[in-house]
Amino acid sequence: MLNNKLILITGGSSGIGKAAATLLVQQGAKVLLQARTESKLEEAAKAMDPTGKQVAWVSTDLTDLDSVTSSAASIVETHGVPDVIINSAGSGEWLSLAESTAEHYLETIQSPYLATAYTCKVFFDYMQERGTGQFIIVNSVACYVPIPGAIGYATSRSAMQGFANSMQADLHHTKFKVSLITLGKVDSPYFTNNPISEQRIPKAVGWFVSTMTETAAGKEVVKLVHRPKEIVVKPVMMNVLVFLNRFFPGAFKWIMRTTGYKAPKQRNR
Repeated sequence: MLNNKLILITGGSSGIGKAAATLLVQQGAKVLLQARTESKLEEAAKAMDPTGKQVAWVSTDLTDLDSVTSSAASIVETHGVPDVIINSAGSGEWLSLAESTAEHYLETIQSPYLATAYTCKVFFDYMQERGTGQFIIVNSVACYVPIPGAIGYATSRSAMQGFANSMQADLHHTKFKVSLITLGKVDSPYFTNNPISEQRIPKAVGWFVSTMTETAAGKEVVKLVHRPKEIVVKPVMMNVLVFLNRFFPGAFKWIMRTTGYKAPKQRNR
């Protein structure tokens, strides 16, 4: 049991974040849900804890530094400094270089990358006085595997990986813990909201790696609260493929390009 440990979850109103929050509440944690849409936050919070004693929520534009900063100040004043920050907020449609726009690059960098970076930095500053804290960053396997047709999304996910690795390097000599959990496809609202993205998952991924349920993904995140690890890749078969990719990168590029999205041929001008 988590003995009233205070845990903040960005993107906690739906998907993996909501699944993890539900499990954490059942284990005795006090949970703070953070996302943009108030109605979804309120609905999720009441579903997890009708009494309102273990779950609270804060509407925040995680892509805006001022919003993150002011929300953090309010959270600390009302609830105290969180023990654990779970960064699960994320968005971004899969678009190719030809389809994308400059605005698309900005949007995909703002969320999830800047949303995660802002949240970790702002709360780390509060945690420093205490000298302890835990950060969990939920990421996509797109940070490891070169997927065609997802240029903005994959770039942002690579930035998430770099940020987590840099945090681990900076904090290795402290009592702070940083975990990066990278997941394959999860049956979540993300793909319902972004059907093009689902269609562009390379067929080879579906051949070898099973789709995770939200609950299964949430359980993997919750495990890190109890036993922090620096790097986790799930499901197991995805971890195997990521491992093999290190030794046979050329083969993996060929497989992803052969079974993945193919841009329409350009007409000669």
